[in-house]
Amino acid sequence: MAARKLFRDYLAKRVSSSSIGGGARRYCSSSSSSASSSAAASESYPRIPHFSKRGRLLTGATIGLVIAGGAYVSTVDEATFCGWLFSATKLVNPLFALLDAEFAHTLAVSAAARGWVPREKRPDPSNLGLEVWGRKFSNPVGLAAGFDKNAEAVEGLLGMGFGFVEVGSVTPVPQEGNPKPRIFRLRKEGAIINRCGFNSEGIVVVAKRLGAQHGKRKLDETSSTSPVSGDDVKHGGKAGPGILGVNLGKNKTSEDAAADYVQGVHTLSQYADYLVINVSSPNTPGLRMLQGRKQLKDLVKKVQAARDEMQWAEDGSPPLLVKIAPDLSKEDLEDIAAVALALRLDGLIISNTTISRPDPVKQNPVSEEAGGLSGKPLFNLSTNILREMYILTRGKIPLIGCGGISSGEDAYKKIRAGATLVQLYTGFAYVGPALIPKIKAELSKCLQRDDFKNILEVAGTDCILCLQIFLRLYHMRILLSVNNEVVKG
Repeated sequence: MAARKLFRDYLAKRVSSSSIGGGARRYCSSSSSSASSSAAASESYPRIPHFSKRGRLLTGATIGLVIAGGAYVSTVDEATFCGWLFSATKLVNPLFALLDAEFAHTLAVSAAARGWVPREKRPDPSNLGLEVWGRKFSNPVGLAAGFDKNAEAVEGLLGMGFGFVEVGSVTPVPQEGNPKPRIFRLRKEGAIINRCGFNSEGIVVVAKRLGAQHGKRKLDETSSTSPVSGDDVKHGGKAGPGILGVNLGKNKTSEDAAADYVQGVHTLSQYADYLVINVSSPNTPGLRMLQGRKQLKDLVKKVQAARDEMQWAEDGSPPLLVKIAPDLSKEDLEDIAAVALALRLDGLIISNTTISRPDPVKQNPVSEEAGGLSGKPLFNLSTNILREMYILTRGKIPLIGCGGISSGEDAYKKIRAGATLVQLYTGFAYVGPALIPKIKAELSKCLQRDDFKNILEVAGTDCILCLQIFLRLYHMRILLSVNNEVVKG
């Protein structure tokens, strides 16, 4: 509706300016009595250039097409108009590739913050809806942390049709991050290398933004004239139509990582539908060491305690997840899985960017830049880690699959490998808003093709046989240990 209003205003201005221009020409032609009046007229009104016959015809034809197009657009249904808007972004998005990578990113966030992006009005396919952690997601496709670091564009991003959006990483104290340039495109490979280093405006600024958004939503709900009936399923969370995750980081110079994460929980958890402990960025020195068994266990315990000591409403405290790296050994994964199960962690995000350079990337000179690699070359590595972690956690913990997704088929493979939800970043940066409805439509067709009714039926189906074998070996291991204790006794 906003686009149509802008279009009508544009036409009104064109008509108004045409009337003024015509008046100017009449005034000039009738004011030839004196040189002074002619000079005054020329100063008061701009000179109107002379158009050729061909130019006038072309201008008239263009205006006619605009008017006709506007008239037609005003008659089509909202779903069709919405589809056109998303398709139109395919023409605009390539222009961002001409800009510096970080400037293009900043521009994209600003556009979403100001509502200069298409808004999804069409309902999601019914087979994509699911419930996780007691939260209802209209679809499992989310935006990963790192895009909207400072929670500037939550409403605009959720409005584009993401099932959930994760902001951050947010650090307690504002910090600039690493020196620029720090984001590098590898277009041919569909990848990006970044070494931003948790550039953040800090939790105070982010808390003010999220608080304002939360208050606005509550006001809208209170003043709504069409309340949701008890029989209707209400999707969304604290931020509006979708679920909001808040990704927490530590400051580069901080000596007490746990204190930084606890401060983030105390300040931001009231606005979050879920929280993420980011211990896997390769761009903050020493951060990945927190993924060790003892370090992670101590950290998670302190963060859980900070969350649980707070007062919560009926919907309870936000789930707590940990985001891990794709560059972990088998032993590292086993340790993380053991901690997650022992402490009843609510979920894991798999995975962050990689410090490795897979074969397709090695030939590109840009691959020599330091930082984490994301995008298509990360897909296989992160999916293998996802599958491994699903088996190690015995399918008991919700997993979010992240890394290299650029199609509905990619998202489907992540879900089959054990993911309950999936996240985009690099693919979205390259393709733009049009990728969101495309992935959802393709994912829905994948479910229909394989006779699955919903996402939860699909999650981990590629791991069932491996999981069964793992569980048998696990039980055998327990029996052997018990028998050994009996013999020793």
